[in-house]
Amino acid sequence: MTAPIRSRADRLAALRARLAAAGLAGFIVPRADEHLGEYVPAAAERLAWLTGFTGSAGMAAVLADRAAVFTDGRYALQLEAETDAALWERAHITEAPPPAWLARHAPKGEAIGYDPRLIGADGLARFTEAGLEMRPLAANPIDALWADRPAPPAAPAVAHPLRFAGRDSAAKRAEIAAQLSAAGQDAAVITDPASIAWLLNLRGADVPFVPVALGFALIDAAGRVRLYMDPAKLSAETRAFLGNEVATEPPSALEGGLRGMRGLRVRVDPQGSPVWFAAILREAGAMVVAGPDPCLLPKALKNETEQAGARAAHGRDAAALCRFLHWLSVAGPSGTETEASAAARLLSFRAALADFRGESFPAISGAGEHGAVIHYRVTPETDRRIGANEAYLIDSGAQFPDGTTDVTRTVWTGPGPAPARLRDHATRVLKGHIAVATLVFPAGTGGALLDSFARRALWQAGLDYDHGTGHGVGSYLSVHEGPAGLSRLARPVPLAAGMILSNEPGLYLPGAYGIRLENLLLVRPADLPGASRKFLAFETLTLAPFDRALIEPGLLEPSERAWVDAYHARVLAEVGSALDPAARAWLAGACAPL
Repeated sequence: MTAPIRSRADRLAALRARLAAAGLAGFIVPRADEHLGEYVPAAAERLAWLTGFTGSAGMAAVLADRAAVFTDGRYALQLEAETDAALWERAHITEAPPPAWLARHAPKGEAIGYDPRLIGADGLARFTEAGLEMRPLAANPIDALWADRPAPPAAPAVAHPLRFAGRDSAAKRAEIAAQLSAAGQDAAVITDPASIAWLLNLRGADVPFVPVALGFALIDAAGRVRLYMDPAKLSAETRAFLGNEVATEPPSALEGGLRGMRGLRVRVDPQGSPVWFAAILREAGAMVVAGPDPCLLPKALKNETEQAGARAAHGRDAAALCRFLHWLSVAGPSGTETEASAAARLLSFRAALADFRGESFPAISGAGEHGAVIHYRVTPETDRRIGANEAYLIDSGAQFPDGTTDVTRTVWTGPGPAPARLRDHATRVLKGHIAVATLVFPAGTGGALLDSFARRALWQAGLDYDHGTGHGVGSYLSVHEGPAGLSRLARPVPLAAGMILSNEPGLYLPGAYGIRLENLLLVRPADLPGASRKFLAFETLTLAPFDRALIEPGLLEPSERAWVDAYHARVLAEVGSALDPAARAWLAGACAPL
């Protein structure tokens, strides 16, 4: 076995040598696996292996004489901390996108390599539209260099019971089949493990934080499914649960399955599926139809069982979070705890809950200036004490079989009063949070139109934040779920009853502090007597107090103060009985009227 290449500089040099031998001017390295998901198994962390950058969104571009790593505003500070400036230029992925960087710096007319299993058609089109010659490679050159690459995950796929799923797989498959038939399509390729999990009522443990089993599926217009998954993941019990309408085959049979679709009209998601699938289908003589994953929207529309499960999961999670906030009210001013120990304490409170299955993402535990790193991840090297009289941001979530949670609170550690500027900023973020939580809007409205409501109070002070206001959340699935979102960049997907989305405006002052206030919201029909059309509203699922030390009541309108008081009264009523007397007394004070 070849010895592992330890140095980042040596890894980059070895990759360049392989590119030169292949006659390539460059190569792109997405932060993606063959499913194009946010969370990937260790075996697919190619971007981290090459560059050191561990954020969940990014890409590298490598040329013979220069290289760059790109990410968005959430990870800008992390990118600087984790990569070597002598090796890598750092760039904002939307302000200076990789195609534009390559078009500016790559030799004209020479080929740039890419792995067709790691990029979708929409993503690839941005490079070709920039005038670049993009060449698909049969094998990823990084894989040949990564001598100590971890083995692929092999956790078992297990049934997701009907008492949590709310609908059986046969009904879901019939719905997708009807959708394909109505569109005149013979079949669809499903590459998102979360879609397969929803469609077949399966769950797994192949990637961190998302309970899915990795695999691919083909579904036809009769509702029959071919599931391509490592046979070792599928016990006899799971195969029996899947039933006769779901055939199981090893991943090695996938290419043959695609080539057997000659003459059929096959839907492939140009954004969510690697271009390799469409290329193989076209080679085989199939007619590729670009269209969204047919499971995306049905999966986002939680049924009554899933909605009830979300409420129950958030209720249990609230008890753990309030226990943590009570503990922090004592530990914070003492200066004896660190970011890592605080995150571990919150995890311990959650681990004691019934049906806790793990975190839904790595907790973001940031004190002071670290709170301004939007997706900060504490490490032994960055861990610092949580000091007295500073802002502390904790963004965390949990997985339960009946629901997925995600909540952020920013608190003042005390014991002294928070500075006026910080209170002003935190209250403006709170005003934006309230504005979204109380919205009533016509059915058919997309999330992009709602995003600005969260920013109004910040904009009035010349402030803003560099992330969307909200993302979709799955039902014991990914904490980041499409197709809808509350963002200026969100797809034009109308919000609909049953969707669960986050509401998380924020503000970040590098070197000083960060503020984010996040609850999850359930879209539901609005009861508006005399309304001329159907309207929608939000039901708040998350139950945890906002820190009164960071609220400037004079900045709130009477209706906003009334909302905070009513929300806090609900938190106390629904969570208080689950707490011990000391925590309950603390919660009563935290939820007292403004």
